[in-house]
Order: sequence, then C-alpha cells, then structure tokens
Amino acid sequence: MRRKITVVGAGQVGTTVAQLTAYKNLGNVVLIDIVEGVPQGKALDLQESGCLQVFDSVVVGTNDYKDTADSDIVVITAGVPRKPGQSRSDLLAINAKIVKNVTEEIMKRSSNPFIIVVSNPLDAMVYLAKKVSKLPKHRVIGMAGVLDAARFRTFVSLELDCSLVDVDAMVLGGHGDSMVPLPRYTTVSGVPITDLMSQEQIGRLVDRTRNGGAEIVSLLKNGSAFLAPGASVVKMIEAVLLDKKRIMPCTAYLDGEYGWSGIFFGVPVKLGISGIEKVIELKLTEEERKALDTSAEEVKRQIAEVDALLASRS
Repeated sequence: MRRKITVVGAGQVGTTVAQLTAYKNLGNVVLIDIVEGVPQGKALDLQESGCLQVFDSVVVGTNDYKDTADSDIVVITAGVPRKPGQSRSDLLAINAKIVKNVTEEIMKRSSNPFIIVVSNPLDAMVYLAKKVSKLPKHRVIGMAGVLDAARFRTFVSLELDCSLVDVDAMVLGGHGDSMVPLPRYTTVSGVPITDLMSQEQIGRLVDRTRNGGAEIVSLLKNGSAFLAPGASVVKMIEAVLLDKKRIMPCTAYLDGEYGWSGIFFGVPVKLGISGIEKVIELKLTEEERKALDTSAEEVKRQIAEVDALLASRS
C-alpha cells in the first residue's frame, strides 16, 4: 500500500513539497488549503505531469480535512509571513492560531502521523504542534537545520570552488539570527573547513548562513525562499519513509540533551521509519556551548509565549 503524505498549505513551499514528493514516488499526496480551487488546480497540474516525470503517485487537492484521513506524514506549511513593521510576537500569535487549528484537524482523522512543521517562528510552532497533537516526541519535528546546513554547504562550495556533493555542514540552534553554524563539523571530503579557509572567510560564510533567508527575501522583494525549503522537507520525508537512518540537523524535542529540556531545538538526529530514532550530542567547545545556550534561551522565551497563548484560550 502506498504511503499517504498530506501537505497543509498550497503556497510555494507546500507546492514544492508536493511536487518533489510525487516526483520521487514517495507516496500519494494530499494538498490541502483553505482557498477554494487553489489546491485542486495545483494538484491537477501536478498529476498531469506524472506521465512526463514517470511517477504513479495519486495527487489530490482539497479544502476538506476528511481527505487527509490516515496520513502517514503531515507537513504543516500553513501560516502568514512576517510583514514590515510586524513584531515577532504578533507573528507568533497569528501563526499559533493557524498551526493549532491545523494540528487539531489533522489529529481528528489520523491517529499516529509523523508531523513535520515548517511554519514560522519555527521552534515555537513545532512545540505547539507537539503539545496540541499529544504525539510522542519522536513523531513531531521541525524543518530548519536541513535548510540552514544546505545554505552553509552551498556557500562553502562557492567559496572554495569545489563540488557541492563533497561538502557536509552542521548548523545547530534555533531557526533565526541566533542559529549556530559549526565550522569544526563542516567538512569537504572529510577535511574541516577550518583547515581550508581563513577565519575571515569562515566568519563571512557563517554570517551569510544566518541571514540566508533574509538575503533571498531582499532579492525577491515580494516573497521568500521556497525551493530549498521544499527540498529540505522532502529529504526528511525520504529519510523516514525509506528508513534511511539519515543523520541530519532538525528541530527536535530535547529531554536533557545539550543541557536543555522541554524545548524544540536544532540538533543532529537520526531519522528512520519510526521518526526521530536518536538525538546526537556533539562535543562542543566552550564558545560553541555558550552560543548554543544563547540560542536556546531565545527559543525558551518563544515557547513561554506559546504556553501563555494556550493558557489564555483554554
């Protein structure tokens, strides 16, 4: 039986996820959105490319959550982007309401899905999805580190003029300005970039990685990144459904790892058929640990805001 992947939100990220999932024949796809006609039209367009891209997946567009029943994986991309002059707290309040409603609707119809959250502010929204769904911690995850590491890998490859496939990168922490790229764990064919670049080069690439999303927003003028985020999600879906045991940085629930508990945070995890099979604890320098703790404090503040919002609406 084919696996069922539901993508909530038929915007550019959601559509990219649906497209790449179908192209890779990972399972049947349900694309759901509140706007009538949009998910249906995009799903039909994608289905009509099946004979050209040679996939047999069935793609359905819908506005009704009944079509998501018995999903194996649910990707939540729904939410609004931050507008000029809007505070992070205002964005959190708006998207918390959306993600809460989406999660409730999904859980009414799917008993044990693996949930991947993409909506921002990412760390707070994946925490919210976990709390509302009441799923075990290994069944809820956030997509951030895969994307941030992909950006770091890309910038290293361009800087060194080397093959992108030879570059591996590690980025920890919250998804935002406080993320912690780790040059010591970023390599080219096993050689740390600290042996291949000057500190000035590394610092410049670290800063560019932290501002990777903002750089694209500034270029597009009206929109944000969607191709790399969508591809990052599909790498995670593939790791789970094909039981690949991939180790990649993702936003996972911490229960004492790295000295933190009760928060979702970007750390390396092993992804397989049961979801998060293990959180990998890296040996960090004092400086790296301090940067990670600073990032964790910021995430903790966001999560406190989520708890306060839930309490006010209960």
